[in-house]
Amino acid sequence: MSDPSSLPYEPAYIHPHALVEPGAHIGSGSRVWAFAHVLPGAKIGAECNICDHVFIENDVVLGDRVTVKCGVYLWDGLLVGDDVHIGPCATFTNDLRPRSRNPAWKALKTILESGCSIGANATVLPGVTIGRSAMVAAGAVVTRDVPAFTLVKGSPARFHAWVCCCGAKLTFEEEGFARCGCGYCYTRHDAHKIERCP
Repeated sequence: MSDPSSLPYEPAYIHPHALVEPGAHIGSGSRVWAFAHVLPGAKIGAECNICDHVFIENDVVLGDRVTVKCGVYLWDGLLVGDDVHIGPCATFTNDLRPRSRNPAWKALKTILESGCSIGANATVLPGVTIGRSAMVAAGAVVTRDVPAFTLVKGSPARFHAWVCCCGAKLTFEEEGFARCGCGYCYTRHDAHKIERCP
């Protein structure tokens, strides 16, 4: 999250029909729309867009410029980096063995790294990390970590392609080098890891 003192101050907008409970932190320039409910311990960064019918629990942290589309529920243990897009009705979980009224229950941490995108109606199981600028396709079921710059699809979600931070698919030459039409270039280290060139 950016240092709040370095941001130009613009008050957050909270729709009259949203419920933001006392103790929740809403960053500068963020917008919380109708029928959203934000619990007291939640931390929302600057310039975020929280759409209608979103629920955000206490132990949730959103970075700056995060978009959360309609019908998304963010449960305890979710840590979201900057510039993340969460599509409509995406589902997050925080318990691998859910039982009603389990006193020993503890929320598992799920991490969405900066720049990643979660497609509409995708399901993300608890305890996984979605890597930087990765993309989860609509309807995918994520059961394990997703490396940076990968597109995953299906149930369970599996590797489909490498993607640029702009979202376009990448094609690597034999030398392990790819250049996107947007201007960014990437090097491939092995079958499981690529890096953006400086």
